[in-house]
Amino acid sequence: MSHSAVSQAGAVSISIGNERSLRRSVFKQNNSISFNSKSWSSSLALNQKTTSIRDAKRYTNTTICMSVQQTSSSKVTVSPINLEDPKDPPLNLYKPKESYTAKIVSVERVVGPKAPGETCHIVIDHDGNLPYWEGQSYGVIPPGENPKKPGAPHNVRLYSIASTRYGDFFDGKTASLCVRRAVYYDPETGKEDPSKNGVCSNFLCDSKPGDKIQITGPSGKVMLLPESDPNATHIMIATGTGVAPYRGYLRRMFMENVPNKTFSGLAWLFLGVANTDSLLYDDEFTKYLKDHPENFRFDKALSREEKNKKGGKMYVQDKIEEYSDEIFKLLDNGAHIYFCGLKGMMPGIQDTLKRVAEERGESWDLKLSQLRKNKQWHVEVY
Repeated sequence: MSHSAVSQAGAVSISIGNERSLRRSVFKQNNSISFNSKSWSSSLALNQKTTSIRDAKRYTNTTICMSVQQTSSSKVTVSPINLEDPKDPPLNLYKPKESYTAKIVSVERVVGPKAPGETCHIVIDHDGNLPYWEGQSYGVIPPGENPKKPGAPHNVRLYSIASTRYGDFFDGKTASLCVRRAVYYDPETGKEDPSKNGVCSNFLCDSKPGDKIQITGPSGKVMLLPESDPNATHIMIATGTGVAPYRGYLRRMFMENVPNKTFSGLAWLFLGVANTDSLLYDDEFTKYLKDHPENFRFDKALSREEKNKKGGKMYVQDKIEEYSDEIFKLLDNGAHIYFCGLKGMMPGIQDTLKRVAEERGESWDLKLSQLRKNKQWHVEVY
């Protein structure tokens, strides 16, 4: 979730005329990777010393598109393709006591001026040493001391990864996070109290390119994208930064050219945010809608700009209710449904689904247990 010089609406194109940029597109790799240990990582590391000046000149006029505005409807080539080889996802390659030191590539504000609060898209360079699958999370350990445990580091904060395994540069060396800055306002004075602000989110949003960052993980299996059936239906429901894993899913489905991975099913995204300025990755999603109208649907719930049918604020559960008949039919036919965002989103959504089920003469509890049994129900809230 794009270099530091990018404006919120602007596209970015990186000229490959220097070693750092060149490192993003030229690889030496072997034919297999195992995620069981860290020993595989050296097979993905670029031997920078072998890159000659002549090679650098050859790439001077080449550009990598990071922003969807500059990608044509043809798909982007990704590498190293052996990231597809492992049968099981990488899990906890780095733990809190032995975290990985990565670097910040860029921090970009991705909401407009009228959005309540600030959300940033943060690209992290792991140099191919911390692979992950779509739907997993990284842990971040902010610098400093844990106030509750003097002398000890801060606790790990988990963030859903907002990129595919190939990252925003399509080279398998970066991961992106979508982070909302947590700011505390005193209810009596209405003024910000920095002492109570979110330690990790503020560290991330204030980071500069080149800053070091301690990462753990990757973790999580519940939000992994099932890919055995290319014709499957995926219903994705998010509030705010909960859209992060879906950005990864959708880039894999519609932006990247991954050998033997052609998505021909339906991806349906429901995104709830406060207003138009709060929409995240809207240009990317709108482009998929234009380029893949048969395979992608996108419905937004703007709580401060739209009203539901009862005249109240339009929340994501109201959009779900609007399309409930269709959603239930898709679930009956094996669709996967995903929920990601703040914990507070789930009670309203569950109440809506229960009410709709009862109106259809079904038991929601029975239906929910069947969805879980069939591994169609995926929830990650925080």
